[in-house]
Amino acid sequence: MSMLRFDASGAMHPEYGITQDQLDSLSGRLVDACAGFDEGFFRLPEQQLEAYAQKRERSELGRIFHVANGLHEHLDAVVVLGSGGSTLGNWAITQACCDPYHNELSRAMRGSKPRMYFGGNDFDNDAADSLLKRLQVPSDGVTQAEGRYALVVNSPHGDRQEWDAAFQHFLAGLETHLGDEAEVWLPRLVIPVTGTSVGEHASAGLGADRVAESSHQLREMATHLGCKAKFTIPESIDGRFSALSPVGLLPAAFLGLDCMKLLEGAAAMNEHFRTMPYPSNIVMQYVAVHSLLSQHRGKSMRVLNVWSQALQAIGHWYAELHSACLEECSPAGNAAIDVRVCRTRHLSKKTSDSGQPSMRSLDSPVAGHPYVHTNLVVESWRTDTLTAGSCGSDPSDSNDRADETFPSLMAGAIQETRDALHANGHPSVNLVMPRIDTFVLGQLMQMWMIATAVERRLLATS
Repeated sequence: MSMLRFDASGAMHPEYGITQDQLDSLSGRLVDACAGFDEGFFRLPEQQLEAYAQKRERSELGRIFHVANGLHEHLDAVVVLGSGGSTLGNWAITQACCDPYHNELSRAMRGSKPRMYFGGNDFDNDAADSLLKRLQVPSDGVTQAEGRYALVVNSPHGDRQEWDAAFQHFLAGLETHLGDEAEVWLPRLVIPVTGTSVGEHASAGLGADRVAESSHQLREMATHLGCKAKFTIPESIDGRFSALSPVGLLPAAFLGLDCMKLLEGAAAMNEHFRTMPYPSNIVMQYVAVHSLLSQHRGKSMRVLNVWSQALQAIGHWYAELHSACLEECSPAGNAAIDVRVCRTRHLSKKTSDSGQPSMRSLDSPVAGHPYVHTNLVVESWRTDTLTAGSCGSDPSDSNDRADETFPSLMAGAIQETRDALHANGHPSVNLVMPRIDTFVLGQLMQMWMIATAVERRLLATS
């Protein structure tokens, strides 16, 4: 079974990092913070898998499969509307697991799976208008299905203003586009996903009346339209932690992604977290290293270096999750409350005039700033390996890297980046994904959710 790995060696340094003694000293407090871990999202992967095994199509997961499989032959696009982490989680799963040019492929090359778009996260007039116009243009124009799209409306809690504004326009556009078919198809093509309770969301700082109003209005809309399918986010789950609930699973199912493996990966991370001792527990070590760097080195800000284009969205999802959750309980100037996501660039410039690795080769903050870098690294790529080839049209123009593969060049670039960071006094750690698939992605998302909740607990006891 391929498992996510955490390498903290680049943060273990007596001058700019932490020591093993410091790491060991946090064991007691961190184990206590993890004791009785009962966050609402934690058991959700196992609960959904168990319910599906017992009830099949009558379970929430079975209903998700039924809706997605029943509609993909009748539409050509899905628009997911929602604000904050709910939209970012969907975007993260889609970008990581689909062909990077999925929406540009023909319907046949997509296996009749829909194009996937996201909106309702802000008030960007031009983006919303352009998407509305794009949806009116069929991808192939051969069948009626190419002219239909679905609206998945996520409202886990009271953040209703952004998605509500977008929803009014997208619903009107869909109704107009369907014409005489609207009465038949609107109830099938509008799918609400909403919460049922205000308890957890009120504790996150959202007013109970605001949450109740949001859920009530979305459900009232669904009733008015006669929506055939409605999905519920468990009341114990804060919307920020809803990526592996129907919020994320429904769009993934529309795309034909392996939702079972996604949940199995998350469950595998749960088992690891529950059973592995502190020295080899990925979650505990991840939290410990970052907490100690903040405490002892003033490294209170984090940079996530993403080494795959497919993982940029998951980086932004994690930044939103982490920052939004921890800023509520972080002592000023003491805790890491911000994650910045970037990809490295200008990697051809490896050294400075002094012969040392140069920070100018990095798309990252300059030396002396309170940053710790996490490299999100992919070990095995999905497609056939490419070689660098020769440079230029002149055969005599030799290229000493012509026989090197893209993966080997990437590995070299990652190491050069780490060397440059360390030479400038920046600690770094690596999160290593064996490959990008739904199983490993489920592990990563669950690991980051658990780590965020554990760090929140740890800060609460500071």
